[in-house]
Amino acid sequence: MTEHYFSNQPTSKSERHKWDFPLRGHSFTFLSDYGVFSKREVDFGSRLLIETFQAPDAQGSFLDVGCGYGPIGLSIAKDFGSRQVDMIDVNERALQLSKENAALNSIDNVRIFASDLYANVEGEYAAILSNPPIRAGKKTVHEILVKAHDHLISGGELWIVIQKKQGAPSALEKLNEVFSCVEVVAKKKGYYIIKSKKY
Repeated sequence: MTEHYFSNQPTSKSERHKWDFPLRGHSFTFLSDYGVFSKREVDFGSRLLIETFQAPDAQGSFLDVGCGYGPIGLSIAKDFGSRQVDMIDVNERALQLSKENAALNSIDNVRIFASDLYANVEGEYAAILSNPPIRAGKKTVHEILVKAHDHLISGGELWIVIQKKQGAPSALEKLNEVFSCVEVVAKKKGYYIIKSKKY
């Protein structure tokens, strides 16, 4: 079976790569490796989500689901220093990279831990962000979307990025079954940024 970035323990050879990248007006240095998603640059979808995101009025922490080596969670944590950002992934190599990248960029308002979807997530959040792992399959992606509702406070928001050709229309249908307010806040190069608010 081909290994994917959502494998629990990647067996691909480790060959780390370091580069600098600007996000939300801050300069970041990232370490990445084989066995994690988009290892040589911050992918376009994640960048669009990062730059489009606006914090909800609801007070509370944020959650990055499927954090990879950390670009979404760390850039949001840097920009919203008064908020705690929890970052979760099933990939142990990705989690280790996220922790090192947090230290590398002097970001301490984050909590990074292993969780298969929301299995180890407790409490509720003001915002949940995700660039869901499309290759994990539609069932997994839709589970991330649907179960987010249970982990948001009233007034909390789910922000996701998904390509039109990789399931944005069906994701919108699924979100509208669960959330009373769903909107596409940005579209660029076939990528949709979808915000769903819990009332």
